[in-house]
Amino acid sequence: MKSSVVLVADIVQPTIEALGFELWGLEHLQQGKRSVLRVFIDCENAVNLKDCENVSRQISALLDVEDPISGEYTLEVSSPGLERPLFKTDQFAQFVGDKVKIVMRSQVEGRRKFTGLIESVSADEIRLSLDGKTFKLDFAEIDKANIVNSDRIPTR
Repeated sequence: MKSSVVLVADIVQPTIEALGFELWGLEHLQQGKRSVLRVFIDCENAVNLKDCENVSRQISALLDVEDPISGEYTLEVSSPGLERPLFKTDQFAQFVGDKVKIVMRSQVEGRRKFTGLIESVSADEIRLSLDGKTFKLDFAEIDKANIVNSDRIPTR
């Protein structure tokens, strides 16, 4: 059975792309009795508030019809921002040489949190340089990752 995030991505991605944006990633977070569905969109020139409002209107209607998430939730559409979250290996690959903050699901060499430079990326592993040491991090075990102050992110 597909997770709610995968179901939502399957539903909204074609519409987001038709509007000229990339689906950067999704987060579905429980907050008390309600949940929050965050949809991150990106484009070549940077995303503005009007873009987010337009995408939100379009995908909200789709999600109301398809109803992939049980219970009440709040839909938030935004750009990934300057300290953007990373969801896929190809996103990590775009930022090789940049600083990233990573939280692992379980400990790697006695720690769960890492902040270092992305050395290389393969289909299942991220190599991170930190304090003169290279860590091999299993992509499937990454809980959360964010870029830290990259100059490659477009701004308006």
